[in-house]
Amino acid sequence: MSKHIHLVSFLINSPINHTVLSWSQPGDNRLDALHDLKLWQELAQTLERGRFDGIFFADTPGVFDRYRDSHEDAVKYGVCWPCMDPVVLLSALAAATTHLGLAATMSTSSYQPWTIVRQLGTLDYLSGGRVGWNIVTGHLRGEHRALGLHQLEHDRRYDRADEYMEVCYKLWNSVKPGAILADRESGIYADPSKVEFIDHQGEFFSCQTVSPVLPSPQGHPVLFQAGSSGRGQQFAVSHADVVFSIQPNVPGMKRFTVNLEDAARAAGKKTPGVSFGIQPIVGGTEEEAKRKLADLVEKLPIDACLARLSGTMGVDFAGMELDQPLAEIETQASQGLMKAFSNIEGDKPLTLREVAVRWGLAVGKPQIVGTPEQVAAEMERIWCETGCYGYNVTPTVMASSVTDFVDQVVPILQAKGVYRTEYEGTTLRENLGL
Repeated sequence: MSKHIHLVSFLINSPINHTVLSWSQPGDNRLDALHDLKLWQELAQTLERGRFDGIFFADTPGVFDRYRDSHEDAVKYGVCWPCMDPVVLLSALAAATTHLGLAATMSTSSYQPWTIVRQLGTLDYLSGGRVGWNIVTGHLRGEHRALGLHQLEHDRRYDRADEYMEVCYKLWNSVKPGAILADRESGIYADPSKVEFIDHQGEFFSCQTVSPVLPSPQGHPVLFQAGSSGRGQQFAVSHADVVFSIQPNVPGMKRFTVNLEDAARAAGKKTPGVSFGIQPIVGGTEEEAKRKLADLVEKLPIDACLARLSGTMGVDFAGMELDQPLAEIETQASQGLMKAFSNIEGDKPLTLREVAVRWGLAVGKPQIVGTPEQVAAEMERIWCETGCYGYNVTPTVMASSVTDFVDQVVPILQAKGVYRTEYEGTTLRENLGL
């Protein structure tokens, strides 16, 4: 268990975060935020006021195109479409904050190792060491089709990603301590003997160069990873500083933690901290909070939910019986998530309709619904029971749900002594206690 609860805001640079049709809710500002940096900067400043570790962007390169073998439902309802580049946005948020971590999902399918090291390393250096990278192998068919790439099968993507990280480590370690002289009098900028030339020739990658960027105060970006399958967890314990996981309930969270510990032990590695996804819904009373949740559920179009679910799971659910139990289906997409959500309530499997609605509401993350006191108490209980590092917190209506959480829930967590009152350092790595 971490010293205190760590919080990261979990967002997408699109019309929604993780709640389908949230852009249509009264007061939601996401459509304006798509073309107004000031709204994003104000959100980041609110999170920094709430002493969040960071702002963390998921990404959907390409489009959800599995459902009905078409992109139309995703486009029609604005289901993560358009999905704007999160790294470009993080650059603007770095300028508006001083402590808040800045994390983005970047797929090893979409980018070469050198490109990611350069993009994220530039931002990490400019921000004083506040950047994180959520490593994903790229399970979306739409991403591969957009780039004209052949999609490898599930485990093979992780084999490729292991070599991908090998190249990144070489690049990150290319510039040795004392390499930069910047001697104006002699005109010598750097000592070439302390800048290592990389000559990587592997199965998947070839890279001959030196690092394109200088190391930040935290060395290189903090590494997040979200693998839930057995092979994904092997990758996570080898590379991740923090593992992010979506589990539907506390028993699922406990199982995930035990499995991750087993994977780390088998690999002879230290177990990374685990951050679980949650969706708080805060009301002045419990009834008000439940009413907010009901309003969100009522507006969910089932086709939009199925488009989101089909895209993530890699299965076209069109034409399947909605009210039959969701059997475990073999998929080359997100195998861990499919297993987690095929049977999540004891021995009673959920129907496809029930899973689709949960997916449309929060991509399967559990809701914590109630008054600020109830939400804070439940977050503390889950933290204690699971021994997790903290939470990736996804909002519903923007930006009011973020402001409500920061102004009403955070002070209660601080008063309980389970959440920081000041930042511990200046880098993301320091604030995460890594």
